[in-house]
This record gives sequence, structure tokens and C-alpha cells, in this order.
Amino acid sequence: MAHADIDQALAAAHRRFTEGNPASLRQFEAQARYMPGANSRSVLFYAPFPLTIAKGEGATLWDADGHRYADFIAEYTAGVYGHSAPEIREAVAEAMNSGINLTGHNLLEGRLARLICERFAQIEQLRFTNSGTEANLMALTAALHFTGRRKIVVFTGGYHGGVLGFGAKPLPTTVPFDFLVLPYNDERTAREQIDRHGPEIAAVLLEPMQGASGCIPARLEFLQALRELATRVGALLIFDEVMTSRLAPHGLANKLGIRSDLTTLGKYIGGGMSFGAFGGRADVMALFDPRTGPLAHSGTFNNNVLTMAAGHAGLTKLFTPEAAGALAARGDAMRQRLNALCASEGVAMQFTGIGSLMNAHFVGGEVRSTDDLAPVDARLRQLLFFHLLSEGIYTSPRGFVVLSLPLTDADIDRYVAAIGSFIGEYRALLPGAARN
Repeated sequence: MAHADIDQALAAAHRRFTEGNPASLRQFEAQARYMPGANSRSVLFYAPFPLTIAKGEGATLWDADGHRYADFIAEYTAGVYGHSAPEIREAVAEAMNSGINLTGHNLLEGRLARLICERFAQIEQLRFTNSGTEANLMALTAALHFTGRRKIVVFTGGYHGGVLGFGAKPLPTTVPFDFLVLPYNDERTAREQIDRHGPEIAAVLLEPMQGASGCIPARLEFLQALRELATRVGALLIFDEVMTSRLAPHGLANKLGIRSDLTTLGKYIGGGMSFGAFGGRADVMALFDPRTGPLAHSGTFNNNVLTMAAGHAGLTKLFTPEAAGALAARGDAMRQRLNALCASEGVAMQFTGIGSLMNAHFVGGEVRSTDDLAPVDARLRQLLFFHLLSEGIYTSPRGFVVLSLPLTDADIDRYVAAIGSFIGEYRALLPGAARN
């Protein structure tokens, strides 16, 4: 594969993008005066500049230049309801009629808490936060105090929020806990290290499918081993289901038959509003009972009425357990179509994931960890991203694909066709493609 050829193709894509989006460019340049890189959420930036999204409706987005896109990223999994669902808007408006900041317990938080506990059986009690990041921080804090230990087992490729990211070691912005970073899906190493450090370990934290690192599912045997090991050494098993709780009617861990001690939630459960929650065993959560527990947990907007109302409406009127199962089935079928297309075209390209979340990778063979993605040329992901934009499809520059409820079969057909046209246009640059 000639590096110069990929560079030339990407430069041409950037030129077409820049020429076609002058209003987004102007917006970017104006905002850069007041925000570094015109940005306050790093994942949304890409070179040469990001699109400015002006409007969303259903599963459709419009940018500042008036281009229309089918939304296949859905706010990085938080937007399962699409944009401006009437049921969500009505619930929020009704809540606002009774006041926004009530400075006390309110009528809405208890019913959402009950709904979540009933839907996710491993959560006996919970507390609300404003994000999945906060939820994971509080779950870890609970584990440290409950066990009286300091070490936390995490996994390479794990992402548990803006201050909890892990490559081969914690990222520079990660909070300074005592982390033991182990390889994902490596049962043998997990057994060796957890047995070795057992008396020091407070918690084992992981996603049942790694999301941000490329939709890499955990092997069932790996998760079962971690459940066994955590129990044996007296540590708490924490499943980060901020993303994966949408992948089955009652969450991915429930589908796999593995019960964690604590679970963290976020994203879509807030109905599109800022949301997070952590919960699980009642004896652990009792640490936060202000009547008897030693731990305080604050947050001005933890129980804000907008999120409490939107979350309840979303889970009861739109994303019911039945709807979650149906969306997961649509995603599985779409991923099978895409992988069959890549195989028939003879290119080393595949889509990994579970249910309504998937990620494109330019590599052949099984993907079990981020190590398997090391050969991928990141510029190919960029080429794919700009090609999809040119086809009226909005995704993620890292190849992440997210389905939402309003997406139609025609939208999915359009995405599959766009992958076919991408392979056709850039075949000579793709790994595994036959050369003439």
C-alpha cells in the first residue's frame, strides 16, 4: 500500500469537504477565538474542521451549509430516541411547568429510580449523577471504601469517561487512582495478576463490550472468569454499561447471565439530557445513605427535573425492553450484511460489535483487543468518514456506527450501499484487496 496514494486521496477529500462547507468553516474560525480549537468536547473535532450541526429531526441532521445527513452516530449512543421526539419534549415541558430548580426531593426522581431498578435486576438501589464519568468515579469510590483497599483493575482499551481512559497505561487526564491495567479478553493474564494482587484489589472495572476503542465484545469465558476471581479475592466487579445497557432488553450483562456487584449507566437513559447513575448491591449503596452511611455524594443537578422527566418518558414510551431487543436485532442484521459485503469484495475490512453498536475496522481476523487493531492505518478511517459524508451519512471519524429508533430500513440500505461505493472507489488502497 503506497502511503503517498492514501495521503493524496485524503488531501483530495479534505479539499472537497472544505470547498463544500464554507459556513461551517466560518463558524469554526469564529468560535476558535473563545474556545481552544473551537471545541469543548474533544471527540467532536476532526481535521480540517468539524461540521457545525444546525438542526436535527428524527434520524436526520442538517449542517450550517444546509446539507442533510442520515444520523448514524446518534450522539455517541445517547441519542437512541433521535431528535426532538414528541414524547420527550412533552414530558420536559410538563416538568418545567412546575419549576426547574426545586432545591429538594422532587416527585420525579423516585419513579425513574424504580423503573431502572426493575429493568436492570442487578441494581438493587442507585443514585443519580450528571454523566457516566461521574457514575464511574462514584462507583469506584464506593468500592474503595467498602473493601478498604486501594487497587483497581482496568483493561487496555477501556474508556469509562473523560477522566478514566486507558491505553497501555492511564491517559494523561485520568484520575490518579492505583490502577492495574491488564489486557482485555486475556483470561490467563487476568487470573495470574488478580490472584497475585488479590488482597490489594478493591474493584475490577470493565465494559462487557468496549465501546470507544472499537466495539470489541468481551468473550463470555473472560467475563465469567472475572466474576469468579472478584468473588474469590473479595473485590467488587463493576460493569460499565453506560453504552452496553442498550444492547439487550435488560442490559448486556443480564443477557450474558453475569451479575455484577455495581453497574454504571448513562447516555440514553436520561432521554437525551445529561444523565448518569451508579447502583447495585444494597449493602454497598448503603454507604451513601445520609441517615447512616459515611459517604457524601453531592451534585446540584443530580435529580434535575428535566432529566428525570425525559428519562422516564423515554424508557416507558419509546425504548421499552421490547424496543431495545428489536433495535439490537436490526443492528445484528445490518452488521451481518456489511461483513458479508466486505468478504465478497475481498477486502480486509469488517464491522465488530453487538446489536445497535458497531465499528468499522480495516483488518482481517478476529478482533479481541486493541492490539489486534494495531495494523490499521488511521487514514483509512478518515477516508471512510469523508466518503460517508459525501453520501449524506453522518458517522464518527473513528468508524463508530450507532443506530437509533427513527432510522428506517431505507437509511440502513443507504449506509450499506455507501460502504459498497467506498470499497469501489478506494479498493486499491485497502488492505487485502486483489491488485491488478
